[in-house]
Amino acid sequence: MNNRELTERDLKYLWHPCTQMKDHERLPLIPVRHAEGVWLYDFEGRRYLDAISSWWVNLFGHGNSRIADAITRQTRELEHVLLAGFSHLPAIELAEKLVRISPGGLEKVFYADNGSSAIEVALKMSYHAHRNLGEERFLFLSLTNSYHGETLGALSIGDVALYKTTYQPLLIRNIQTPVPENKSPEATDSALKALEQLLRERGEEIAAIIVEPIVQGAGGMHMYAPEYLRGARKLTQQYGIHFIADEIMTGFGRTGTMFACEQAGISPDFMTLSKGLTGGFLPLSAVLTTDEIYRAFYCDYAEQKAFLHSHSYTGNPLACAAALETLKIFEEDNVLEMNRRRISRISKNLQRFTLLDNVKSIRQTGMIAAVEMLDYPPEERRGLEVYLYGLEHEVLLRPLGNVIYFMPPYVITDAQIDMMMEVAYEGIKQVKK
Repeated sequence: MNNRELTERDLKYLWHPCTQMKDHERLPLIPVRHAEGVWLYDFEGRRYLDAISSWWVNLFGHGNSRIADAITRQTRELEHVLLAGFSHLPAIELAEKLVRISPGGLEKVFYADNGSSAIEVALKMSYHAHRNLGEERFLFLSLTNSYHGETLGALSIGDVALYKTTYQPLLIRNIQTPVPENKSPEATDSALKALEQLLRERGEEIAAIIVEPIVQGAGGMHMYAPEYLRGARKLTQQYGIHFIADEIMTGFGRTGTMFACEQAGISPDFMTLSKGLTGGFLPLSAVLTTDEIYRAFYCDYAEQKAFLHSHSYTGNPLACAAALETLKIFEEDNVLEMNRRRISRISKNLQRFTLLDNVKSIRQTGMIAAVEMLDYPPEERRGLEVYLYGLEHEVLLRPLGNVIYFMPPYVITDAQIDMMMEVAYEGIKQVKK
């Protein structure tokens, strides 16, 4: 088999996510045969450094033997059982560990099977908890430029027009408040004043605010200061509004701490987790919440206050086993400390991009870095030029519009960091103003 043969078979049957399929009349489709560490290998022996961790999920390298072995062991004991009326050890142990490592006050874990589903759970749970306590709050609040997924509820509270505009008539009620423009104190203060004014006017209508803490992913890796989270948390408590921290992308060390919320010293009412939770092996998500919210649903059957939400694969044992081994690697290998050297290496490489006259800005938070090119019109697709250059030079870069970003696996070496960013530098350099 070769790439061309597999591409023909693929395009005959498959419809790919986040893709205008007509593009593949001229853009390469890369069939991946196997992967190891930071490398993806196609069917003709070419390799690609996975600079984006395959949509931000892979933490400890492709084919990580520890996680693979943990899944294999679990297949011999229990592959799946419903989590309604039954339980199993991996789900229990994982819930215990997640509560132990998360911000204080988060005491209950509800499993789902992907990030968007976790958002749906948090939204429904927030609205329903208010209702069980005698309040009708129909409105959700999020930050401008935010992204929280593509199911209808998750899409509703996002603010990236590319994903949202088409489905506007189908969406639940939501409003946005300005995200801080940057990490400066002035930008933080301005955004908090806008939030306070909005809550003063409409706070009684709002069930929850949802934020991507510190870094907005699909919104171009936009970054802001932790102080905003601290101020927003105080305001939501003042107005009785739930605070949902969407740590699906930022969780598990991406921002330099285990969870981004830690940098603000806050504990939310809900925290959603997915992506890196299983080290990139299997789909799994979790919603952590408080005992107070849990008690709002605790009642006799006749009161009809139960949270009736489920997924067939809720708390799947194989996925839980992968997640447990992922967390064990964090514990045993001192991952966050080791990442500090990688963060520094990325930072040093990032500085040279300011020398390019088609670069607007650079930014970094922990293991996430971004280079924003000039405001080229979207239809020019200049980021696509960098993507194609990257493929030609063994690096997978998947730009967000004019933003070229880096979010590699934590096993990346100094030499691989240098290569990744050198290829991106040359790719951006060849884009004409």
